[in-house]
Amino acid sequence: MPSTTAETLSLVNRNVSVAPLVLLSATDHYARSAKGTRKRVVGVLLGQNDGKNVRVSNSFAVPFEEDEKDPSVWFLDHNYIESMNDMFKKVNAREKLIGWYHTGPKLRASDLEINELFKRYTPNPLLVIIDVQPKDVGVPTDAYFAVDEIKDDGTTTAKTFVHTPSTIEAEEAEEIGVEHLLRDIRDVAVGTLSTRVTSQLQSLQGLHHRLQD
Repeated sequence: MPSTTAETLSLVNRNVSVAPLVLLSATDHYARSAKGTRKRVVGVLLGQNDGKNVRVSNSFAVPFEEDEKDPSVWFLDHNYIESMNDMFKKVNAREKLIGWYHTGPKLRASDLEINELFKRYTPNPLLVIIDVQPKDVGVPTDAYFAVDEIKDDGTTTAKTFVHTPSTIEAEEAEEIGVEHLLRDIRDVAVGTLSTRVTSQLQSLQGLHHRLQD
């Protein structure tokens, strides 16, 4: 476990929310590129990070390859990331590159190295692992930030990931978009995730209406 530092507390206490369309996009990415394999897919997260609240509102897939036998061997096309990021800036300047995602289903040995690459674009990249084949009821995302782990002897430090809670939240326009997407999606894995997201949204809407009443 990393020692408690101001940086660690600051990162862990951030409110991370993920838009449902990001989940659907990642699941579609997996279905197109890695379905039926043990491979994971990787993409970029866009949104806003004000130091307290992190809102993941958009994403895009990135070409990624890795050697399953040797986790230290991987390739991520950073030229593609930069080109796509420039394009998204022109569409919506408010959405910044705030991190990256992969479909896990768990943290892997190369994740810290990949995270370092994303520091080219943002000081504290957010990593969200998206479960595209969920078996349990719950939020299908796990969010992490990398922090310095202080060793017991206090002489050296190493990077480690700390988990921070995440929620699925949508604005009204996004909910309409999700409904339209659900009508067109036929993939079983996507359907499973979409059903869960929609169910959560309906519950949140119901609670919101009760609070207003």
